[in-house]
Amino acid sequence: MRSITRLAIFLLFPVAINAQTNKMSHEQLPKMTVHTANQLAALPLKCLDLQYPYKTGIVFADSTLLGAPSSYHPAFYGCFDWHSSVHGHWMLVRLLKMYPDMERAAEIRSRLAQHLSAANIQTELQLFKSKENKSFERIYGWSWLLQLQRELLTWNDPLGKELSRNVQPLASHFAASYIDFLGKLMYPIRVGEHTNLAFGLCLAWDYAQTTHDQALQTAIHDAAMRFYAKDKNAPIEWEPGGYDFLSPSLEEADLMRRIMPEKEYRPWLYAFLPGLFKNPITILQPGQVKDRTDGKLVHLDGLNLSRTWCLEAIARHGGKNQQAIQALANKHLLTSFPQIASGDYAGEHWLASFAVYLLTAEQQ
Repeated sequence: MRSITRLAIFLLFPVAINAQTNKMSHEQLPKMTVHTANQLAALPLKCLDLQYPYKTGIVFADSTLLGAPSSYHPAFYGCFDWHSSVHGHWMLVRLLKMYPDMERAAEIRSRLAQHLSAANIQTELQLFKSKENKSFERIYGWSWLLQLQRELLTWNDPLGKELSRNVQPLASHFAASYIDFLGKLMYPIRVGEHTNLAFGLCLAWDYAQTTHDQALQTAIHDAAMRFYAKDKNAPIEWEPGGYDFLSPSLEEADLMRRIMPEKEYRPWLYAFLPGLFKNPITILQPGQVKDRTDGKLVHLDGLNLSRTWCLEAIARHGGKNQQAIQALANKHLLTSFPQIASGDYAGEHWLASFAVYLLTAEQQ
């Protein structure tokens, strides 16, 4: 795991960047501390049991599912939508593992136990088994659920063991669904939002490795090589799209570093993102948000955070221009990190999860 001394969070006070040199000192960068964890955890805790406003994406085959979100999503009904609730649960588990004595630890444990009960997960599972909703939350929500289960399985705590047993049926369903889906998918999904295939496969791959799910690993490996191994000259200058919170190009690079041996990955990376290794700072600028009350426009804060973790991985594994690429990552980080607690629900219900994923990223 990344050294926890690398970053200091200033959720309410932006950190200045030297506009001429585009550099900042080591001390200026945010880092994960127990104080940071307490601040970030407060955001999903505000909405974990908040049913409205809610954006559903299910298909109503008849009137049986009509009702409050908690009736058909008893585990993941808060935080505006299903996937945001899932990764809100994930980040709380992640932080609790790192800081078991954090301020609201007892409350977090209680609410996790309440939400992730065996009965609740079984109700969730039945919806995904229905014909009309078998593709609900594919790809993003499936992948975050697998990441949540991975976090629970690696939590050496009685509660973690209990909750992982409860969640496993849903995780197993998604793993099998992924294998089936990838076997039928003819083309990659290169978008900057929830259905981005590469990001989803990153999370699914990490779950498969942790659980030694060879069938899922094989399905992901084969799909990644089929879709991406021959890619060259990614049009990264076309990015970002106005609603993006994921970079299609950088997420693909982040996936392929998992799939390819390094001796194959580096030549592929240089051919795929040649401009990034010539002049990183000019080819990619952070996304700019003009209205953080707009749920789509605020996606670009998430884009800057997700670009950061991809660029940091490229700096570690790319073998060239490490300092320049890391500087570009830092620039993205400092553009949006201070905006996580914006005061508006449009961003606050989900951005903290991206921040935790970034600040606690494993050094793979």
